[in-house]
Amino acid sequence: MQAASHRTEVRLVGTASSAGVARGPAYVLFRGMALVPCVENQDPEAEIHRLESAISATRADIIKVRDEVALRLNEAEAQIFDAQLLVLEDVALLDDVVSRTRATRRNIEHCFKESAQHYVGLFESMESEIIRGRAADIRDVTGRVLDHLVGAQPERGDQVGGGRVLVARDLTPSDTVSAESGGITAFVTEEGGRTSHSAIMARALGIPSVVGVTGLMAAVNDGDLVLVDGEDGLVIVNPTAPTLESYRARELIIRTRRDRVMSEVAFEDVMSDGSRFELRANIGGPSDMEDLKAFHVRGVGLYRTENLYLRIDDWPSEDEQYGEYTEVIRRASGDPVTFRTLDLGGDKRLGVLEPEDNPFMGFRAVRLCLAHPEVFRPQLRAIIRAAVHGPVSIMFPMISGVEEMLAAKAAFREAEASLAAEGVRPAAPVRLGAMIEIPSAVAVADRLARECDFFSVGTNDLVQYMLAVDRGNRKVGSLYDPCHPAVVQSLRAIFRAAESARIPASVCGELGGDPEWAPLLLALGASELSMSASAIPEVRFLLRHCQRPELDALATRVLAASDAAQTRTLLREFASKRLGHR
Repeated sequence: MQAASHRTEVRLVGTASSAGVARGPAYVLFRGMALVPCVENQDPEAEIHRLESAISATRADIIKVRDEVALRLNEAEAQIFDAQLLVLEDVALLDDVVSRTRATRRNIEHCFKESAQHYVGLFESMESEIIRGRAADIRDVTGRVLDHLVGAQPERGDQVGGGRVLVARDLTPSDTVSAESGGITAFVTEEGGRTSHSAIMARALGIPSVVGVTGLMAAVNDGDLVLVDGEDGLVIVNPTAPTLESYRARELIIRTRRDRVMSEVAFEDVMSDGSRFELRANIGGPSDMEDLKAFHVRGVGLYRTENLYLRIDDWPSEDEQYGEYTEVIRRASGDPVTFRTLDLGGDKRLGVLEPEDNPFMGFRAVRLCLAHPEVFRPQLRAIIRAAVHGPVSIMFPMISGVEEMLAAKAAFREAEASLAAEGVRPAAPVRLGAMIEIPSAVAVADRLARECDFFSVGTNDLVQYMLAVDRGNRKVGSLYDPCHPAVVQSLRAIFRAAESARIPASVCGELGGDPEWAPLLLALGASELSMSASAIPEVRFLLRHCQRPELDALATRVLAASDAAQTRTLLREFASKRLGHR
């Protein structure tokens, strides 16, 4: 493919959201809500009935996409569309539409569009990128409803055509899925971040992408040649011949690296000097167990039990939970399964929960469970009942200190005793652990370890709380840096406390699946790393080409580093030598 000669090469920088390098002619997607007329003197009840029909049709659309994603990918990615289904049940939005319709007697599509735009605007005005990113979901859902109301056929991602780069102001998760099925080679957006649902979907699908590219829509015309560097977050519009040539060499390196990584996907978790390591998978439901087979993973290090609650937007019964948990344990075939008890709150909310001003530091996770035994007890009983079928561990999220751990353990013992009275006993003793993700837990880790069978470090929240940085707030996002010496020292303190108490300590947060971080985490004292199953091949390959003394030497250098930049350089150099990034 030749460089475009009539336009100057333009380089734009954004956030690398899905690795890989790709190129192709641009397809610029301009997506907006359907145009609707304002019609007066309508029958409000007849109009509301039309809305109900449109909502039913939209629900069917989303369920169809959800089922396709669950089949092609896994339950964790499909759960994104559960969040979209919740928008269709949003009382505030629907009440506003109905009130407008009855008060004005205008047509329902006009009233719905006004309400939807107001609702989207509220989310877009939020400082948190995570919450702001949900505006794309609301636009997707409300846009679908409006299309059904007016009978419009919206422009779809699968109509883009193979080999093209999809360029848009923002993309919805369904845009991303349909575009991938249509054969796009990459996508780039002007808005969004790594935590947006479209970015998460792109990573799951393996599509190179860059998001948050300032000035993108003004710089790209339909048909322009666009090169997307999802490794470094770079977008090159109309690249010159020398630029294309340099990237051809880089693409070859990346393809060769991936082939090498996948050639060892079925190998054992053993370093080149014979030292063993343990890799587990993070899952969101039974369908994710297929990925464990595909990537030769033995065991579940994090079962996100809240996904079941989010799918039904309600409190599931004990029997409903037991059925799902049992299926996972049976499909694990004797390998360990670690359940994280209900971790609602933050950006994971049921419609029955009251909104909070600061949800990430509010009434969430174990705090919610301990305050609502009528919710906590059925979950604990369901897990214990399921443990009859195989080895199980339970970890409690957002533990702040010994008192909360003791309270959680007491709730477990009460559920265990009630089931023992019914003749139900696990196949093996259920291990109980604390998630370490709050600075107060780090400070008392030595005392907390005495009350635990294991630790599991949730690095996402730990970094956020340790540095007092909302990782979704673009104004301070650059300060969210796991390479900060305070984070590294805290991790070492956690692992030392576990080692002194002779209990294992795993990492289940995002850092566990980062090939640059995995060697350091093991060197600092982690006994197990748990991650998305798709991340395991690269981590396994890198660690298999290490020796324990090399890891120890890396930890010594990192612990002596004076700043985050130095740590980042050390980690990248160590990983690059074994993966061949460049």
